[in-house]
Amino acid sequence: MSTYTGSSGGQVFTGRVIERPRYVCALGGAIGTIQSLPRAISILHSSSGCGGNLAGALSGASGYNGGNYCGGHALPSSNVSERDIVFGGEGRLSEQIENTLKVMDGDLYIVVTGCMVEMIGDDVHAVAKRFKGGELPVVAAETVSFKGNSYYGYDIVLETLFKDYVERAPVQDPSTVNLWGIVPMQDVFWKGNLEALKKLLDKLGFRVNTFFGQGETLDNLKHSARSSLNIVVSDCYGIAPARQFEKIHGVPFITVPLPIGDHGTARFLRQVGGALGVASEVIEALIAEEQAVYYSYLERLADVYNDLDFQRYATVVGDANYAQALTRFLADDIGWLPELVIITDVLNGEQEAKVIASFGDYESGLQPEIVYETDASAIEGHINRHWPAPGEGKYGNGFTPGYIVGSAMDRDTAERLKVPLLPVTYPISNRVVLHRAYAGYAGGLTLAEDLLSLVVAHR
Repeated sequence: MSTYTGSSGGQVFTGRVIERPRYVCALGGAIGTIQSLPRAISILHSSSGCGGNLAGALSGASGYNGGNYCGGHALPSSNVSERDIVFGGEGRLSEQIENTLKVMDGDLYIVVTGCMVEMIGDDVHAVAKRFKGGELPVVAAETVSFKGNSYYGYDIVLETLFKDYVERAPVQDPSTVNLWGIVPMQDVFWKGNLEALKKLLDKLGFRVNTFFGQGETLDNLKHSARSSLNIVVSDCYGIAPARQFEKIHGVPFITVPLPIGDHGTARFLRQVGGALGVASEVIEALIAEEQAVYYSYLERLADVYNDLDFQRYATVVGDANYAQALTRFLADDIGWLPELVIITDVLNGEQEAKVIASFGDYESGLQPEIVYETDASAIEGHINRHWPAPGEGKYGNGFTPGYIVGSAMDRDTAERLKVPLLPVTYPISNRVVLHRAYAGYAGGLTLAEDLLSLVVAHR
């Protein structure tokens, strides 16, 4: 087995091959991030084939999210050849930028790099600077994939934009905030989730820039330094860009876990509202208002939940953002037993400590077992170890009645164990996702519907 040991961008590579990882490379993460910005266009400086392969991986595994504006298979690329590898590809890149500006109608152009051009040392920043002062902005980001995965590409693109595109602001607006940390495409429900959180903060009286959400414009991004706070909805991703934003523009940031349902969202509102100086009685009034609606729907399930035995053991399989949010929702909001949580990301020690800390203070008293596992084929082994099959333990009944909340990669495991599977985390290739969201109070109701509909379907 091939091995690799190293670290970059806060990510640690563990010295072994990862089988069927649940993310794409850094270039793919950068492309997904850029094509989710309004009227932004990626210019790939990479070998031929990178753009097409990544377009398929992003679209087909992200709930069939297409290429958006000038994305997907329409991506402009330098398609460097052997000649460029020998003599350098900067001239080819300059030519590609010129042609892209003529042909592709955009408002922001971002050069992103693949592995090959990084290995030969092309200076993409110097090439991009040749176009500085032109009618259209061109910036460059080094998104070489051997330094990290899609989350790393997301971070690098944000850092580039905050440094080279966001304008300095002499004063901050106390009623405006920025929110990121939900990675477009990698979070298949990113657009709906951003909209859900934006609506909640709007009810607290704040204008929210999400950059990638519905109705956003590049002007929101360009003038985002006017905001008074940056809210990073992640314990792992988007934090390096937030530090850079604070260093360059003087805007502080906080990190909060992704909230799903009542208990997660109430914590979110109290933490964000407290950081923004909102009076506690205002925060609690909003929470009470949202809870009244939330439980008016859930209470309709009370009788059938008990009579038809809807409670399930659950295994949660997902990234660092979703794993904690899903576990808290299952345990505290709908009374399930998510005793096993499998986190599929490659994290460093500091990130792991932050993620572990988020699995606590459950209203239900649950203390789940948390496992870090990047290989898709090992998931079933962890389930069988936690819930021994009949005959393997004194009173073992196995993983039943069970449920897996994971991704499309867990389909075979769910079929062998004869349990329902709801794909919530990337990759998702067996659901079409448009407007759906799982964040916030409304998202919790949607998730409850999706979970319990499968329970009924498998009866």
